Amino acid sequence: MSAFLDGLFSLAGRVALVTGGSSGIGRAVAGALARAGAQVVVLARGKEALADTVATLKAGGGQAAWVRADLADRVSCQQGAEEAAQPFGEPDILVNAVGLNLRPPLATLTPGDWDQLMAVNLTAPFLLGQRFGPPMARRGWGRIINIASQQAIRAFGNSGGYGAAKGGLVSLTRSQSEAWARHGVGCNAIAPGFVATPLTAEVASDPIRSAALAARTMIGRNGEAGDFEGIAVFLASRASAYVTGQLICVDGGFSAT
Repeated sequence: MSAFLDGLFSLAGRVALVTGGSSGIGRAVAGALARAGAQVVVLARGKEALADTVATLKAGGGQAAWVRADLADRVSCQQGAEEAAQPFGEPDILVNAVGLNLRPPLATLTPGDWDQLMAVNLTAPFLLGQRFGPPMARRGWGRIINIASQQAIRAFGNSGGYGAAKGGLVSLTRSQSEAWARHGVGCNAIAPGFVATPLTAEVASDPIRSAALAARTMIGRNGEAGDFEGIAVFLASRASAYVTGQLICVDGGFSAT
C-alpha cells in the first residue's frame, strides 16, 4: 500500500516554486509539497517571514530556499523568477498563491487600486506561467496550480477588482491548460472558502461576519490553511495526470449552497 501511494503522490525529484509561500495558504502548501519530497522555493516580499518559513521547512526535513521579490512590479517579478530557478534548477511545479485583497466598494475603487489588483493577482501568475510553462512542456511534465477565490464565481463582500482579477485567473488557468496540457503540464485552479489568513484579517477579526460565513458552509466551519495540503499534493503529483483546466472548490460546501 505504501509503495502504491508513493507512486501516486511522491514528489521526490521535483522542484516547486510557491509564490506567497511565506504565510497563509501558500505556506501550508509549501510545507505539504516539501513533506511530499519536493525541493521548494518560496517567493514573497517579506524577508523575515520568508526566512522563518524556510527554516521551518528545513527543520521538518525538507529542502527549501527563498527568494524575495515584489510581484506587483513586472521587473521584480521576472528577476525573482530567474532567481527561483537557481537553488534547485527549473521548477516542475508552479503554485501561484500570492494575493492582494483590496476590496473597497466598487464606486470608490480607483484606477490605482485596479492596477495593483491586476498586477499581483493576474499579471504575476501570467508572467510566471510564461516563464516556466513552456520549459515544463518541453520536458514533458509539469504542474501549475493557481489559487483563485470564491469571488471568481460569485459576487459578495465588495468583489470589485479583486473578483475580476480572480475570475481572470481562472480563465488564465484554462488557457494555460489548453496550451500545455497535451505536453504533460496539468494546470488547475483552487477556489478556497473563507480562511483566516493575513489576506482576510479584516473579516477574520469580526466574529459576527466570520460566524455568518461558517454558517453558509455545509461542514459548519470556516477553512484552515492545512485544509489545502492534500489538494495541493494531489494536483502537484502523478495522481492528477488526467485532471486539468479545472477550478476545484475547497470550501466546505460553501459554493454548493
